[in-house]
Amino acid sequence: MQRMVGRLFLGMAAGVGLLGVVRVMLGAAMVGAGMLGLVSGVARAAEPLPWQMYLQPPATPIEERIHSLHDLLMWIIVLIVLFVMALLAYVCVKFSAKRNPIPSKTSHNTVIEIAWTVVPVLILLVIAIPSFKLMYFSERVPDSQLTLKVTGLQWYWHYQYPDNGDFQFDSYGIDEKNLAPGQKRLLDVDNQVVLPVNTNIRVQIAGQDVMHSWFIPSFGVQKYAVVGRLNETWLNIEKPGIYYGECNQICGVNHSFMPIVIKAVTKPEFDAWVAEAKTKFAATSAPAATRLAAASSN
Repeated sequence: MQRMVGRLFLGMAAGVGLLGVVRVMLGAAMVGAGMLGLVSGVARAAEPLPWQMYLQPPATPIEERIHSLHDLLMWIIVLIVLFVMALLAYVCVKFSAKRNPIPSKTSHNTVIEIAWTVVPVLILLVIAIPSFKLMYFSERVPDSQLTLKVTGLQWYWHYQYPDNGDFQFDSYGIDEKNLAPGQKRLLDVDNQVVLPVNTNIRVQIAGQDVMHSWFIPSFGVQKYAVVGRLNETWLNIEKPGIYYGECNQICGVNHSFMPIVIKAVTKPEFDAWVAEAKTKFAATSAPAATRLAAASSN
């Protein structure tokens, strides 16, 4: 019986280790395929996919560092699980009642107690150093060439371009019944946010009614939109494409209908879009403050 338990633990340990390795390799393959698709011009949207087992392809330096930290933690977790499983199997076999009929009365072991205190501390230090570096990198907003202001409302987003003539517009999720061919259910919007690639962009996020959250997985960006507070983050999109996100803060009955769509384009394409957007959204830009105040009162 003890041998069976030991073999069971060893089998579980091997399975967990193999699963971890396969997951990391599969994730790397998926990321590579996603990056290849975006670079080669293939229309591959950064969005949730059926049976997805890994993170979305990174599109910013922040998300690339998040992937790196994630893979490091995965290997650490796999090694810890393998060690614990092997230790449990060893104890079950070595110290069974048959092999060890007279159990030890030892209550303390100085070496073991020091080891199980020092080793976890060292593991946490190994994790803490890249974690703090990532936190500093993502939170420190560098010198930016463009500012995007985001305001969360129930249940849509309001965007403002203060460095490009201060035009503004609202972005609503498209109802399922109004979806055009090729548009994505619960993800597409009527007015996409257009941003240039290879540009440091400062994103200022606020709320108008309740707490929302501006979250784009491929960018590694997630900031709360809080009433009375202006939060900041930044991004630098490395590849043109369409990137999807959602509000991931439960903000009310239509919480699941607040998608975010970012269209990343080249700088000449962005300049052409700005010239067009100033005319397109001229009627809605002027009374924006009044409309937002009215929306919050309702």
